[in-house]
Amino acid sequence: MSLFGDNKESYLGVDIGAGGIKLVELRKTKGRPQLWTYGIAEGDLDIHIQSGEVDSSPKDEIKVSAKEDESRKASIRVDDPRVDRFASVLKKLVETSKVSTKIAAASLPVSYVFHSLLTLPEVEKKQIDLIVKAEIAKILQRPVDEMQIVHQEIPQTKEEKKKKYQRLLVTAVPKDLVRFYTSVFQKAGLQLEALETEAFAIERSLVGHDPATVMVIDIGSERTNFFIMDGGLPMTHRSVQIGGNKIDKVLQNIMGVDAVVAKQIKYDLSALDSALLKRDEFDNIINPIIKEIEYGFDLFLRQSGNEGKRPEKVILTGGSGQFLPILERIQESFNFKVFVGDPWARVVYQQGLKPVLDEIGPRMPVCIGLAMRNMV
Repeated sequence: MSLFGDNKESYLGVDIGAGGIKLVELRKTKGRPQLWTYGIAEGDLDIHIQSGEVDSSPKDEIKVSAKEDESRKASIRVDDPRVDRFASVLKKLVETSKVSTKIAAASLPVSYVFHSLLTLPEVEKKQIDLIVKAEIAKILQRPVDEMQIVHQEIPQTKEEKKKKYQRLLVTAVPKDLVRFYTSVFQKAGLQLEALETEAFAIERSLVGHDPATVMVIDIGSERTNFFIMDGGLPMTHRSVQIGGNKIDKVLQNIMGVDAVVAKQIKYDLSALDSALLKRDEFDNIINPIIKEIEYGFDLFLRQSGNEGKRPEKVILTGGSGQFLPILERIQESFNFKVFVGDPWARVVYQQGLKPVLDEIGPRMPVCIGLAMRNMV
């Protein structure tokens, strides 16, 4: 009897975030991903490091203090009580969503992920692993043997071939984080086939094979992540601790409503009345986002090999990605095309589901991208 049963062409993507757990099961039908089921379990999950900023850009690397790094180590033990709590929520969600496969891929919280670009002279492939580890060891705040490190070669430009150097996209995560997630999924009755960064999952569901220079802004409940995609690869990532929860609080104060109503107003564009909403009330939230867009693109364009590139798009996603004042401010501040991404665009589904899928879409790109891993 096959371990995978009859659903070897069915894959489950699971996104465990600060605002809860989201999952999507896709089946490969006639070469295309088809929606089988989905589910959302909302709730506060303390999954992230509580630092003000995480910066995975090649120039500044990661800005976390030694004290925060020690906290990070202690926060991802396999015997952490969160293992049972997360597993319980996930198991119940799998059951209520009627998931048919046990094979799953999960995303890693961005606050634990080191992501950087390395520029190296051309060397034999068998030497690359050793060189990458040696270079990354100079930057990481944890010993290399405690980290799981992977790299991906970036296609060389004509100039790079001429000068005989290459660029590598390097990702590193703590091995104890991998064990933590493995334990969660085992206790939930699932086989964790792959762990992947949110950047690659989002790129797959929102950008695809588009070679343009694009920034994806993922506005979650606790933090906002800024990913620059170029040539179909996530090249840089920065994160600030500003999210939808702060938008909810401002809406509560402006409209005199409770947290539940404020959250619904944020999700429902038709409920937003410009006469009721003074945009300057949100300046403390939106201004840092505008500054990060400016800084992120400026940093990227100053990197070797990127000088002649031109940013073309900003794609908004996340639970607060469709909040109108943010979209409008970005449109006014930059000469880019700005829009809310549609993670279902590459997925086949029944048209009767479109209204509800459109509503939840901004919260689903990570789990959709994870489920698409072996399909696109």
